[in-house]
Amino acid sequence: MNAAIHTFVLVLASIFPVVNPPGSALVFLGLTSRATPELRAVLARRIAVNSLILLACSFLLGALILQFYGISIPILRVAGGFVVAVSGWKLLNEGSQKEMEASAGGVDRTNLLDQAFYPLTLPLTTGPGSIAVVISIGLSDATISSPAERIIFVLASLSAIAVLAVTILFCFAYADRIQRLLGHGGTDIAVRLSAFILFCLGLQILWSGGNELLRSVLYEGAAPSLPTPR
Repeated sequence: MNAAIHTFVLVLASIFPVVNPPGSALVFLGLTSRATPELRAVLARRIAVNSLILLACSFLLGALILQFYGISIPILRVAGGFVVAVSGWKLLNEGSQKEMEASAGGVDRTNLLDQAFYPLTLPLTTGPGSIAVVISIGLSDATISSPAERIIFVLASLSAIAVLAVTILFCFAYADRIQRLLGHGGTDIAVRLSAFILFCLGLQILWSGGNELLRSVLYEGAAPSLPTPR
């Protein structure tokens, strides 16, 4: 039981700051500000379910999939960080708040629902940073020799992912209350500040992956070559 609680807390503490549901909720609110509260609630449920499935599959199968396609985690971080940075930059430079508050009747319900997975779930909510963290946690499963301990580790990790998905649902479903609390001007400032943080996070993920790639290249170039046997 102590091992299960320790694993649960460790996994949740590792993923929660990367996903950051409260901050992501403000970005979600900015991208869906023209939607009705009912549509936003449907989107929140879909994003929570998509995040649960995505993180659970990344935890269970991520390492195997990356190995099958020959994709390294640094490459995953570079590609995903670029997408996150572009999304944050786009939201940061959106039109005025007046344009964002256009009539909800002009919103294409089907178009927003089609965006529930991309880009609202991936990469804006559960992006490459959280996927890389979950895959790294899944890789540590190989160091556990006991089958019972491995089952406890997997169940505790999946429970932490489920709790995170519930948190995403709660924060996204009630994002409009944040708007009423902050007001139009305060919400616009908060959304743009979150967008800037999202942009910086994308650059950080991009740099993290690029730094690992550069180090691998430099270390390979600096490695002394072995003499050819005669």
